[in-house]
Amino acid sequence: MQLTTQHLIALLPLLILSATVLLVMLAIAWRRHHALTYLLSLAGLGAALVSVVAVAGGDAQQVTSLLKVDRFAYFYMALLLIATIACVTLAHAYLGEREGQGFPGNREELYLLMLLATLGGMVLVCAEHLAALFIGLELLSVPVYGLVAYAFFNKRSLEAGIKYMVLSAAGSAFLLFGMALLYAEAGSLAFASIGIALENGLSSPLAQMGTGMMLVGLAFKLSLVPFHLWTPDVYEGAPAPVAAFLATAAKIAVFAVLLRLYQLSPATAGGWLAGVLSAIAVASILLGNLLALLQNNLKRLLGYSSIAHFGYLLIALIASKGLAEEAVGVYLVTYVLTSLGAFGVITLMSTPYNGRDADALYEYRGLFWRRPYLTAVLALMMLSLAGIPLTAGFIGKFYIITVGVQAELWWLLGTLVLGSAIGVFYYLRVMVTLFLVEPKLHHHDAPFNWGQRAGGVMLMMVAFFAFFFGVYPQPLLSLVQQAAL
Repeated sequence: MQLTTQHLIALLPLLILSATVLLVMLAIAWRRHHALTYLLSLAGLGAALVSVVAVAGGDAQQVTSLLKVDRFAYFYMALLLIATIACVTLAHAYLGEREGQGFPGNREELYLLMLLATLGGMVLVCAEHLAALFIGLELLSVPVYGLVAYAFFNKRSLEAGIKYMVLSAAGSAFLLFGMALLYAEAGSLAFASIGIALENGLSSPLAQMGTGMMLVGLAFKLSLVPFHLWTPDVYEGAPAPVAAFLATAAKIAVFAVLLRLYQLSPATAGGWLAGVLSAIAVASILLGNLLALLQNNLKRLLGYSSIAHFGYLLIALIASKGLAEEAVGVYLVTYVLTSLGAFGVITLMSTPYNGRDADALYEYRGLFWRRPYLTAVLALMMLSLAGIPLTAGFIGKFYIITVGVQAELWWLLGTLVLGSAIGVFYYLRVMVTLFLVEPKLHHHDAPFNWGQRAGGVMLMMVAFFAFFFGVYPQPLLSLVQQAAL
């Protein structure tokens, strides 16, 4: 097909981000300058976000058979870009603003890798073809290997990078093999064509095996049980802003493409596959919450918690009718806000880089008496993750329950209620720790003027929206309704 001006306008966010990647690469090659690289990255991401807002009102455009740029794609592109802007801002504070202070290695490549991974995520949310899905997924995953192991002189970071690389490669191999088997059965790689071809043939062993293997690859990226074993170790070993990126931007993109695949190939949305997804959802909710109970490390706790949260999201995916798409959109926005807030506090507590992150729970004991406003932000994030009313997390969970009731998924709803009850216990445990008498054991602390810096301002904005959407969710609901497939 021939590309027209409309196609190029539709691809504007992707083109701007690609240009930013090239510009940042050339800037690093010309002269290493931390502040300049940060400002170029931030400007490119901001321009891409503005372009999403500018072109989102247009008609959906089919750009070759690989990509479809529609309102669904624009919504998740915007969410990806907002998450990346937050992570880049946190990274600048974390690495240290002045020379000779903070991170002792090269700092500039971290921004470049984040931009490349975001570009992969944006390809992924537009994908309507298995080839585009794989290209986007690899462009998202490969830079993350380097990001996770970025603190290369810290053995935990290196170990996390190697673990993620080996297991991710195995997940990608399953995904590719599954695609090959589906292609052999359906004769096409386009989502809609696969759905039509398999409408009567999903019971064939080849199609079942292909679908199952693809599910293994995608479940690994979303850290669903039993493909979750990498999650706590990688979250703990990765630098705090990278863990924030992995928990938010990387997972948004994969879940968005899974939702599109599930909706455009209705043949894959019922029968045995719904049973398998239900089993994975139940295991993820229960195991994620139960293992989070045992953690004394805040990053590991958030890692296990994210397993449970994507188990909740699977309930909306399995229902796949009524308010399902809307519920997924609302839940992902609330999850991104709260995860960015929680990891943002860890980042500012570890700012500037000082050998290891302030992620042990004892380091937060008595934080209220030292940094009361930072404590308020973390407490709000814990309440939102627990789904307490007047927080964004409550709205997300309410939507998931509504969809489950509409689809009469009673067993899954029972598991959600049980998992949420367990979750309240360990989130409140973190909150209680913040207000205990200080034992004089903490090794790290956020700077006194954290709220006047870019990272602190961004964190306060995240906390504001987490509260605002909990009290008045209508603007968010209107946005999500417009982004339906």
